[in-house]
Parts: sequence; C-alpha cells; structure tokens
Amino acid sequence: MMHAFDILGDPVRRRILELLADGQRSSGEIVEVIAAEFSISQPAVSQHLRVLRDSGFATAQADGRRRLYAVAPERFDEVDAWVQRFRRTWEPRFEALATEVARGKKARRGEEES
Repeated sequence: MMHAFDILGDPVRRRILELLADGQRSSGEIVEVIAAEFSISQPAVSQHLRVLRDSGFATAQADGRRRLYAVAPERFDEVDAWVQRFRRTWEPRFEALATEVARGKKARRGEEES
C-alpha cells in the first residue's frame, strides 16, 4: 500500500477529496468538476478515483448504473497521526498569539472607556 502522502500529494486527488468532504457524489459529478478544473479526460479522473478507492481514502458503491463515492475517514487516521507529531510545535505559538490578541482587545476596551 502506498503511503498516505503519496496519495494526497497529487492535486487532482486532493481536489476530489475536497469535493467528497462535502458529501457523497456520483462519478459523473466528480468527472464534470475535475475535468473542467484540471482539463483532464474522464478516464484520467476515473484512474484517480480508483487510486483513492484502492488506497482506502474513498469508498464507492453502485447505485443503479452510477457509482457513488464518499470519503473513507479511517484512512485519514494515518495522516492525523503523522501531523500530531508536529502539532506540539505550533500549538504553543497559537496559544501565545491568542493571549496577545486578548491583551490587544482588553487594551482597546480600556482606551475606549477612558
């Protein structure tokens, strides 16, 4: 199985996942958007869908003659675990930023009341 970032490194596959994050979509809907945005053919979009399905990032189910795709959230656990290792690096900075923003708001309120 390919590493998660090998799959997510492709901008077409990332865009497909963004579309699926908003809810289940038919392959036809996906092809319409992706073909327009990336100027690629229907078979090329189908290949990207197959990679996402085979790698566990998306699921597909038959609905009559069409295929409905959805995000498979379990596969994102690997991505989250990798990112989690770095989260401790930036979280203190965001906390410090939030403190400074709160101080700035408090100072402005104090100036307005004077």
